[in-house]
Amino acid sequence: MFFKQIYEPGLAHASYMIGCQKTGECLVIDAKRDVDTYLEIAKAERLRITHLTETHIHADFLSGTRELNALTSAPMYLSDEGGPDWQYEFDHIGLRDNQVFMVGNIKVEVLHTPGHTPEHISFLVTDVPANPDVPIMLFSGDFVFVGDVGRPDLLEKAAGIQGTMVAGAHQLWSSLQRFRALPDHVQVHPAHGAGSACGKALGAIPSSTVGYEKLVNWALKHTDEEAFIAELLSGQPEPPHYFAMMKKLNKVPRPLCTHVPELKEVQVQDIAASLERAEPVVDTRSKLQYSERHIPGTLSIPNTKSFSTWAGWLLPYDKPCTLIVDKEHASDVTRKLMRIGIDAIAGYLPDPAPWFTQGGTSQDVELMDAVTLGAEHQNPNVTVIDVRGASEYERGHIPGAINIHVGHLEQNLDRIPHSGTVVLSCAGGDRSNIAASVLQRAGYTNLVNFTPGFAGWRAANMPVETEEGVVSES
Repeated sequence: MFFKQIYEPGLAHASYMIGCQKTGECLVIDAKRDVDTYLEIAKAERLRITHLTETHIHADFLSGTRELNALTSAPMYLSDEGGPDWQYEFDHIGLRDNQVFMVGNIKVEVLHTPGHTPEHISFLVTDVPANPDVPIMLFSGDFVFVGDVGRPDLLEKAAGIQGTMVAGAHQLWSSLQRFRALPDHVQVHPAHGAGSACGKALGAIPSSTVGYEKLVNWALKHTDEEAFIAELLSGQPEPPHYFAMMKKLNKVPRPLCTHVPELKEVQVQDIAASLERAEPVVDTRSKLQYSERHIPGTLSIPNTKSFSTWAGWLLPYDKPCTLIVDKEHASDVTRKLMRIGIDAIAGYLPDPAPWFTQGGTSQDVELMDAVTLGAEHQNPNVTVIDVRGASEYERGHIPGAINIHVGHLEQNLDRIPHSGTVVLSCAGGDRSNIAASVLQRAGYTNLVNFTPGFAGWRAANMPVETEEGVVSES
C-alpha cells in the first residue's frame, strides 16, 4: 500500500494519496488546486490516479478535484449526504454512509460524520492483503483534527446560512460517539493542522490515532453534550471573508485551471493605471521593506506562509489584482492565489524601484517601540487599535486599546479617527503592517505601526488589561 501526505503550510491543508502498488491504482483525497504535485508523485511512484474524493465542500481552499478529473478522467466520488441543500451541483459518483469502494486491493468505507458541515464524510481505509478485517487509517477531513474537532459555526458566520451553528454542534456530538467506537490503533489523518481557521486548537503534528485522541483531545474528554457545545462554540477564530466564496465555488460548476499560469511582467504605467481604476496592487515584500518605502495605495501582504489567508481576507473576486513580487517568487505567489480561487492576476512588477526613479510618489509607515508607546498610550490624542482576533484581545491587551480585526477594518472606518495618532498593534507587527496598508489606502495619514506588538508589550513589563477590565502588571 502506498501512502503520501501532501501538506501545504500556507493554508495548513493536508491532502492525501493512497495507492495499491499491485494494481497501480491511486486515490487522491481533498486535493489542492495546483494539481501538478499529484501528477508528479503518481508518475514517480508508477501509479495511475484512478479515484478522486473529498471529505466535504471545503470553505478554506478551492479544491483541485475537478482539475484532476479534467486531466486524468478519474471519477469523482463525492458525498450525497446532508440533504438537498448540501449537494454538489456537478456530475459525480454519489457516496452514502457505510458505502464501500475499492482502490485496487484497498477498501475504502464511507462514514457520514456531520457537524462541521451536514454533508461531511470520513474514509475508513483497510489494506485488504494485510488483514481484511482490520482497518488501518481514518481520513477525517474537518471532523476530527489532532487535538481538536471541526467548528460547526462556519456556515453561519462565513457563509451567512442562519440556524446551522447549534444544529451542527449537536450533529458533531453524535458523530464523535461513532469515532469513539473505532479501534484505538486506527491512524487519524485530518485535512488541516495548526494555523487553520477550521478549528481553534489544532495540533502541529501531522497525524494521530483514535486511541490517542480519546486520551488528549478536549472534545473527546466531554461527557455532557451541552457543556461540549458551549466550549465548542466559544473562542473560535474569525473566519476570513473568502470562505463564503470557497463554499460556493466548491459546490457549483466553475472554470477550471489545470496548470499554474505564467504571469506577464508589467510596467510602472500599468501599476498607475490599476491604482487609478481602484484595482488592488499587492506588495509582497517584507513588512520592513514596505514600511521604509512603498507605492501609495498598494496593499502590503508579505509573501509568508500566511499570504493566502490574508489575500483571501482583503482581495476582491470581481477585480483583477497586480503583484509586486520578484520574478523568482512570482510562480509561488500565483500558486498561493489560485489555491483560493483568485485567478484574475493582471501581471507582476518585479521591483517598485522604477516607480520612484520615474518620479512616482512614495509613502512609508512610521514605527513605534514599546518604551515610546508605554509613555504615550494614555495620551488622549493617541488611539491604539488592536487588530488581532477577538479571543486574543480578550485574553489580554494594551489598556484602552480598541479591538478591530484587521480583516474588518474597512467596515469600521467610522471608529478610527483621522486626527491625533492611531497606533496599530497585533501580536508581533505583521498583521498591524497589513492594517497600516489598508488604512493608508483608505486615506489615513496619522498611522504608526507598533512593531513589537502585544508580545513585545508584555516582554517590556507593561500593564495589561483583561476582558474583565482588570489592569495588572505582566
